[in-house]
Amino acid sequence: MLALLYDVHGNLPALEAVLADAEAAGASSYMLGGDYAVAGGWPVETVARLRALDARWIRGNTERWLADPSDAPEPALPVIEACRDALGEGLVAELVALPLEHRSGGTLFCHASPGSDMLSFLPQPAAADQDVLAGETARRVVFGHTHLAFRRPGPDGVDLINPGSVGMPWDGDRRAAYALVKGDGVLEHRRVAYDHRASAERIREFYGPAGELAARRLEQARFDAS
Repeated sequence: MLALLYDVHGNLPALEAVLADAEAAGASSYMLGGDYAVAGGWPVETVARLRALDARWIRGNTERWLADPSDAPEPALPVIEACRDALGEGLVAELVALPLEHRSGGTLFCHASPGSDMLSFLPQPAAADQDVLAGETARRVVFGHTHLAFRRPGPDGVDLINPGSVGMPWDGDRRAAYALVKGDGVLEHRRVAYDHRASAERIREFYGPAGELAARRLEQARFDAS
């Protein structure tokens, strides 16, 4: 059984809760979909825990930002810098060098969408979906980036799957999100409770004032946290 873990964002307690749940359910391998460390209070420890898994990794936009934050939002820059300093040059280089995607059978695993670590899909169909998928031959696309767990058909019947965010969900549900792919190909979205308040406080301690927005997003499970 394959577990899909996306957008962990340095939230070690959420990751540990998800791993315990996945292992109890019978997961034996993992697909890691990017955004592993930035904005969470345990960047180094989170990457170390992920490295202990039997897993395939791809790169997210925040891994790219560790080397080139030129298109990152300005408020995120001090958070990225602090995370980069904590990880160290060697580990940053490894994360930046990860592949953008992985293909298995008729499934494409990517961070946001085919060919992009920023353009992505929302739960509601959009006219732009056709352009984002232009030329893609996979019949199932697994992605993250938006921190919203959902599954829906895309253009031409492509199966669009977002497992949700392990470390920072933005759908109003504070529980960690991930998904399982069973041996028969059946997909199951799962949610796991953990102490999100402690993780938010850790963000404030680790990043200082620069981490306030990330902490509020974690507490409120919303991108537009006030």
